[in-house]
Amino acid sequence: MRDLSSVDLNLLVALDLLLETRSVREAARRTHVTPSAMSHTLGRLRDLLGDPVLVRAGRGMVATARAEALAEPVRAVLADASRVLAPVVFDPAGLVRRFRLVSTDHVSTILVGDLEARLTREAPGVDLDVVPLQPETLEELRRGGVDAAIGVFPDAPPELRATALFDDRFVTVCREGHPRVGPELTLDRYLAERHLLVSPRGTPVGRVDRELAAMGSTRRVALTFPGFLSALWHVPQSDALLTVSSRLVASVRPRIPVQVLETPLDLPPYTLVLLWAPRLEGSPEDAWFRSVVRSVAADLGPIG
Repeated sequence: MRDLSSVDLNLLVALDLLLETRSVREAARRTHVTPSAMSHTLGRLRDLLGDPVLVRAGRGMVATARAEALAEPVRAVLADASRVLAPVVFDPAGLVRRFRLVSTDHVSTILVGDLEARLTREAPGVDLDVVPLQPETLEELRRGGVDAAIGVFPDAPPELRATALFDDRFVTVCREGHPRVGPELTLDRYLAERHLLVSPRGTPVGRVDRELAAMGSTRRVALTFPGFLSALWHVPQSDALLTVSSRLVASVRPRIPVQVLETPLDLPPYTLVLLWAPRLEGSPEDAWFRSVVRSVAADLGPIG
């Protein structure tokens, strides 16, 4: 069997045209080369096949018996190659698949309602698993256990692909009618109060505490919660303060009555990104899913 790595597969295109037209001149015209160049190509085909391919017959040319036998197989190979190399036409309306998206309950609350609506409208056969953010999330992305992840990933390895989705910032909330907290929250009052903290691992240290430590201060974390929503639901029944996402508070405030205050610390806004593995770059299904996530995130608008 001949080693295909040594064969110019463009010769098959020329062979197909030569067998169809039975003319070097016409095959040259169709491929936009000179007749002498096509004649040279015919010579290469003869060397490759060990057969004349086309021979003179009167004022024209006819195919040899072997060339006639090759006509249909060559046409089939070229048709298969065209299908392989053709751009993928992807229609989400016909997609049946289950995507797995990692996110915190903070992001899920903000995005997933609108995301589900878009998926249902554009791809009714698509289902979605929203998976909690875990320490092993980045490894899951690499291994293919999940399709994408949303969060703040300062230590994401460079081989993972990332795109910014939206910005957010911290605000502090307390119950309405708090006996000691008014509309203006000072740093002294902030430090004097008890605090709630979202900490999936139950560790009473978060970004605010690290910021305070840099200032030489501390606060009392009286209660930790594994998720943002459970912490927010607790605020109306406690005097403790909670420092949390501005977007999350805006999305649940109609259902959870809280007083929203500016946090008396220099906590700059942060960016949530969408991560995925490079192995998914060529998948039209995954590219479409990520585009829907980005579109839903873009509709959030500026931070409140």
